[in-house]
Amino acid sequence: MLPHHDWTVTPQQAVAIQNQLRRQVILRDELPDEITCVAGVDVGFEDGGTTTRAAIAVLSYPALTLIESGIARCPTTFPYIPGLLSFRELPAVLQALAQLATPPQLLLVDGQGIAHPRRLGIASHLGILTGLPSIGVGKTRLVGQHGPAPDERGGWTPLEDRGEIVGAVLRTRPRYRPVYVSAGHRITLASSVDWVMRCTRRYRLPETTRQAHRLASGI
Repeated sequence: MLPHHDWTVTPQQAVAIQNQLRRQVILRDELPDEITCVAGVDVGFEDGGTTTRAAIAVLSYPALTLIESGIARCPTTFPYIPGLLSFRELPAVLQALAQLATPPQLLLVDGQGIAHPRRLGIASHLGILTGLPSIGVGKTRLVGQHGPAPDERGGWTPLEDRGEIVGAVLRTRPRYRPVYVSAGHRITLASSVDWVMRCTRRYRLPETTRQAHRLASGI
């Protein structure tokens, strides 16, 4: 049975939930033998931040064409607190996922996996609640230190936090800012980097992220 928990919690309770769920994160490859669809997950806000708008973009693989999408809106009930964004965003994300006819085989989430103070960013949190393999693809760094990423497509350098490698600083395009990739759930870091590059074509961000962002932003 997949875990679940209440979303109406205090920040202190949210931290306790993260510390409990982090023990369930799986950092080994448990991917399907053949992946034919991948999904991007992104969240935006409307009405001055009072409404959360979550979007799921399901793309065929390897063509990376949009085959299905889900959009959900719900009241924003949790404050903006770095490190606790999943409690603000995931209620709407789960509603959007429930709209899909078929669950995707791999989730690429706009945010962090284990590259998080308590090793439970939104990608890990979502992976545990759904049982789906998940990857965090962040535009910015939340924790850790790193050296410069090689200036070549697919070049990366480790992201380290408190003596642990928690992610990869990945150059998806030469001369462009890198992205921050971390394993979410049921996948290794090496496979996470591989799949982000597989889903990245002409732009800095993977197509999964770009399509989900369009839906979440109403573009």
